[in-house]
Amino acid sequence: MNKYEAEFSNIVRSFRKKHMGKGPSKITTTFCKNWAICEMEGNLSPVEKFIASADEGKQALRAARTEMVKEMYRKNPPVEMEEFLQCKFLELFVDIDLDRDFGMSIFVFDEDLQQKFCK
Repeated sequence: MNKYEAEFSNIVRSFRKKHMGKGPSKITTTFCKNWAICEMEGNLSPVEKFIASADEGKQALRAARTEMVKEMYRKNPPVEMEEFLQCKFLELFVDIDLDRDFGMSIFVFDEDLQQKFCK
């Protein structure tokens, strides 16, 4: 992870903390073409871990941690990311493995981040 990817990880953590109350404990970002791929560990709060211990809770929590996160970014465009990268945020793909407490977010931008920041 270079310094730009590390700073992007900090922006993601800050954004999640601001809008969700808690950010991941560890984020590793990789720029690949126009994607910023974030691998995130330690996403779940103690209450969410308890909810995930039941199958019904797991389904609700997975929906909250995928669809609701995408909706949060739609309602609160990540201006900080756009300002830092000097390009436009287009789309977000999100998934989480609740058993491992490991999530991935792929942020799609309108420019090649790898070419711009990984020389």
